[in-house]
Amino acid sequence: MARENFYQLLKKELLRLDESGTSKRFEHFIDDFNSDPSPKAMIGGLPYSVFNSNDYLGLRHHPSLKSAEHAASLKLGTGPGAVRFISGSFAVHRQLEKRLAKFHGREDAIIYSSAFAANLAVIFSLIRGQSKDSVIGNNVLVISDELNHRSIIDGVRLPNLGKEEKAIFKHLDADSLEEILKSHVGKFHRVVVITDGVFSMLGEYQDLQKIRTVINRYDQQYPEGILLIVDDCHGVGAFGSTGRGCEEVSGAKADVLVGTLGKGFGADGGYAVGDQTVIDYLRESSATYIYSNSIAPGCAAAALAAVDLLDSSDGVILLRKLKDNITELKTQLNKKGFQLAAESSHPIQPVLIGDSLQTKALVKKMFEKGFLISSINYPVVPKGRDEIRVQLSASHTREDITAFANALFESAHDLAII
Repeated sequence: MARENFYQLLKKELLRLDESGTSKRFEHFIDDFNSDPSPKAMIGGLPYSVFNSNDYLGLRHHPSLKSAEHAASLKLGTGPGAVRFISGSFAVHRQLEKRLAKFHGREDAIIYSSAFAANLAVIFSLIRGQSKDSVIGNNVLVISDELNHRSIIDGVRLPNLGKEEKAIFKHLDADSLEEILKSHVGKFHRVVVITDGVFSMLGEYQDLQKIRTVINRYDQQYPEGILLIVDDCHGVGAFGSTGRGCEEVSGAKADVLVGTLGKGFGADGGYAVGDQTVIDYLRESSATYIYSNSIAPGCAAAALAAVDLLDSSDGVILLRKLKDNITELKTQLNKKGFQLAAESSHPIQPVLIGDSLQTKALVKKMFEKGFLISSINYPVVPKGRDEIRVQLSASHTREDITAFANALFESAHDLAII
């Protein structure tokens, strides 16, 4: 049949990806975790130290989260059973939304099935009117940081904007943003500026104070103003003295902040916080909210316990431990001659390698030594900028970090990488 010709094309493309060293489908399946202070993943009966997880505070194994999830699941079942506006809204969903709003100092919050779904929904809804009868205008300019996450890129693509309605500012460059805003005065009713808070490849963060200063300077020159959307999924629960992420570190707020429950909070799902009017509108316009199930009630309960824990003295202790671990790892790897992203003070600590096949070989060698790490390759990063993205957790011990640094040096030396 003719479709076999298409399948052959798919096979060719898979072979090309495999030969280039950029394929991502060969995962290790974790069977269990042991009971070490920093729980090791059990794979094929063997323990592996995890240095490639977004669980920055180690909360996914915390007793209070497990207890909350278990109790809610026993009471409410394992899934929501429907989308929110039909019968899938539970009291725990609303409790979590109110708690997230309070945590971020906003009027309200909305939960999505994932942070990816949250970005798609927020960006699309605030760029375009939802129907031909909508009073929301479409004369909008969207400006995005050039290294934004794929979910932001796809969110900007969804409304099918014309070339003249999209612009990209240079990475972390508020002056570049200002040039774009200045040159488009009088051409658009509304501007939507979108950026990551913490950028997941190098652990850099956007200085929102600089971005906000530029936006405020030009806001009155656009009839419907300028909205700032920030995706701080890697910042919240991992960055700042109280874990409030990029907003806390830079001292300025987004108009809409997108976060995740699946990284620092140790649970699952995504969310957005903002003014009441914006959140109410998102409930009426977000396709990934209206037509998709929310997170399970047990997961919502675990996330609620995580926010409470982070916002306590125990949370402060975990954040301090995480900061100490970052300093320790950087010190050890720098002494051993590795090239790191020097600007990162985040638990994402990229080891810069440059070559796809070398990074893949290093990952394999480290697995043989009992460590889970990940290589980040093109097209996730530009060609020639392949890296090992080391991700730290507050649950890592000093002994864990020393063992990791020694194993990485030995592996890199064996492969003539260092």
